[in-house]
Amino acid sequence: MSTGSLVVEVVRSGFVESTHRARMLAVAADGSAVRVHGAVDALVSPRSSMKPFQALGMVRSGLALEGELLALACASHDGEAFHVDGARRILAGAGLDEDALRCPEDLPGDAASREEVLRSGGGKARIYMNCSGKHAAMLATCAANDWPLETYLDPAHPLQRAIRAAVEELTCEKVAATGVDGCGAPLFFVSMTGVARAFRALVLAGPGSPERRVADAFRDHPEWTSGTTRPEARLMRAIPGLLVKAGAEAFDAFAFADGRAGTVKIEDGGQRARVPVTVAALRALGLDAPELAELAAGVLHGGGRPVGEIRLHGGG
Repeated sequence: MSTGSLVVEVVRSGFVESTHRARMLAVAADGSAVRVHGAVDALVSPRSSMKPFQALGMVRSGLALEGELLALACASHDGEAFHVDGARRILAGAGLDEDALRCPEDLPGDAASREEVLRSGGGKARIYMNCSGKHAAMLATCAANDWPLETYLDPAHPLQRAIRAAVEELTCEKVAATGVDGCGAPLFFVSMTGVARAFRALVLAGPGSPERRVADAFRDHPEWTSGTTRPEARLMRAIPGLLVKAGAEAFDAFAFADGRAGTVKIEDGGQRARVPVTVAALRALGLDAPELAELAAGVLHGGGRPVGEIRLHGGG
């Protein structure tokens, strides 16, 4: 186990142009630490890496989604046409429409989808926001329980209390503080160690349990949890049985079917450093595939040709 400093270097034309410092935790199938870098027991904001546990709280509260729609409930999606259609299907199944959403208006994150919306005369809408699948599922859960719809983002709402209970149970930690995520939903502060513990609990749960329903939907439909070109989907396609969820400010969490798991946090929030560190954590646990080489390299271009790379340095 290495506990040394882990630095990500951005190298252009042989010159180290920038650096990012990273925290990493990688644990074996039995839960023991294999690699530790940085303060992994300090409080962090996992952001959207917590979406599987938000979905778990919903499933435990009666959300009846399965397959790709349950995966979409866990998603930070790119606003591709199938994502938008899926969110509308979730809402329609609960007798609602997109006017009920309380996430911010946005344009699709996917460039082609964004251009199509603008070309057709459209603009920002809540349904395009990357968390709209989660918000649609939150509303569907409220409808199933006759809970208030207008206040579903309030931390005191029954839905949010159920989600907090799921987070605390699987992380084995009390939520230390509650904030507000970019989409307006409550954000729970826990440790990287707790998040890794929770991801292990998802994949190790028995078949048919709420935890495994979430994990299986997530792994069976990786494009629905992110997008057709996103690194997380590419990682899950490359390593069957892997579950990976990214969060804002450069957080990543993953777990493999046998319980190997990990968490990554780039301290300055630099997203370009996140995937190379996650690939390093996967490789430290013996999880690898040829497709990971390109993701790990982080090739930089200049004038249309490769001129540099993003690489890890240090850590021993």
